[in-house]
Amino acid sequence: MDKFAFYAHTFSIVTLLLAGASATLRGQSSWTTQLPGIGTFSSPRVTDLTGDGIGDIILGAGRKELHASDSAIIALDGATGRLLWRVAARDQIFGSAALKDITGDGIDDVIIGGRSAELKAIDGASGDLLWEFFSASRLKKVRKANWYNFYNPQFIPDQNADGLEDILVSNGGDVLVEAYDPDRPTGHLLVLSARDGSLLAKAPMPDGKEIYMSVIAIPNKGGEDRTIIFGTGGETIGGNLYATTLSDVMREDLSSARRLASSPDKGFIAPPVAVDLTGDTLLDIVAISVAGDVLAFEGERFEPLWTTTLPDTEAYSSLAVGYFTEDTIPDFFASVAQGEWPALEWNRQFMINGINGTIAFTDSLGFYQTSTAVAIDLTGDQRDEILMSVNYQQVNELFQKFFYNILVAIDFSRNDVKQLGELFEGSNISSSPWIGDLDGDHNLDIIYCHGNSLRHTYTFDGLQIHRIATETPLPKSLPWGAYMGSDYNGLFQK
Repeated sequence: MDKFAFYAHTFSIVTLLLAGASATLRGQSSWTTQLPGIGTFSSPRVTDLTGDGIGDIILGAGRKELHASDSAIIALDGATGRLLWRVAARDQIFGSAALKDITGDGIDDVIIGGRSAELKAIDGASGDLLWEFFSASRLKKVRKANWYNFYNPQFIPDQNADGLEDILVSNGGDVLVEAYDPDRPTGHLLVLSARDGSLLAKAPMPDGKEIYMSVIAIPNKGGEDRTIIFGTGGETIGGNLYATTLSDVMREDLSSARRLASSPDKGFIAPPVAVDLTGDTLLDIVAISVAGDVLAFEGERFEPLWTTTLPDTEAYSSLAVGYFTEDTIPDFFASVAQGEWPALEWNRQFMINGINGTIAFTDSLGFYQTSTAVAIDLTGDQRDEILMSVNYQQVNELFQKFFYNILVAIDFSRNDVKQLGELFEGSNISSSPWIGDLDGDHNLDIIYCHGNSLRHTYTFDGLQIHRIATETPLPKSLPWGAYMGSDYNGLFQK
């Protein structure tokens, strides 16, 4: 029997309580799928691959770094959790998918990347490979060709006149370089044909540094150009935050990129977000550095709006955006690591007022992970709550550690934190939940992933994916229901 023989079970009926509002899990629609031998850094994406009107789940996966896997990209049926298809890769696929109908069959296809120059386009209906950026099977050939990690791609206007939107994506980060070695390969922004993966432009970082950031592309009013926000540096190497244009990327010259901020000892890794903070309908830019600085810039001239430092933290997760305070300006939520790499053992949470950057809420929930929260108004009070993953451990009388994870909701209007649903064995390393309406019943569905090792945290030897179906009505608008937002592009649209 295939080692991925389908395992699913329905949840028992459990009550979710949040600040006086109650909802019930729908056991007949909820499921859990167990996939042995793999783990994930990826966050789920959802689209209907089977044509049954129910959203299906796409996820990057794999084994540890530098190890091949026959199940590095997977798709699950949203109705039942059964495996629809899987695709192999020579290294871990840590990215989250971009979705676009490339083949013209009315079903979204999947473009997703990861380590060792893995970037693949997959037919969403069949799971067949449409194209891959670099086809060598041996990792040495990939590194010799000076290709490195691919991060989350963004769709941009058609650049090669083939009638299909193309792809902007960052490539960089050499895992084999020692942590504090400043001699690192220069990262690049690439423009690729979405139809066949061919290289249309390759622009090196203006400071010659590496890149680990998934970029965002902000539409410009009245034109086909885009404002591109990207950052350089890493955990132990300083870097810069930049704004450039798509036209400069196509010219393969970023020398005129506007430097928005510098971080001398640690760079910029987490994807930025674009959101209107000034009320002028233009999208402003908010980014978080590894050093724990949250920086906001006006979106036209890039003038600083405010800067907030999250003390004694390092940030590898992105920002969640929502209306967490009583005003009409969007706010931000960060769940970041306490301490300094590699001594990161606990997480801290901060809610930041979007008007002036003041910290309006703090907490310290759970052991270290790099997943990003999502935002939704669960209580119907016109203020969003945060839904996030939390890891924790229990120690028995023999000092043995056991690891668990849960989903929690944070209600800022009441400064209240409550568990949603069941306790799960294992840890979540960096997969953000997906929330939305999977089956068109206007009720909240949650897709949530985690490792299932009870005794170890950083493992790739077993993965669980849950659909948690509830009877909680969805709000009319859900702009931040996934990693990098509900549209997967880092843009917060009111």
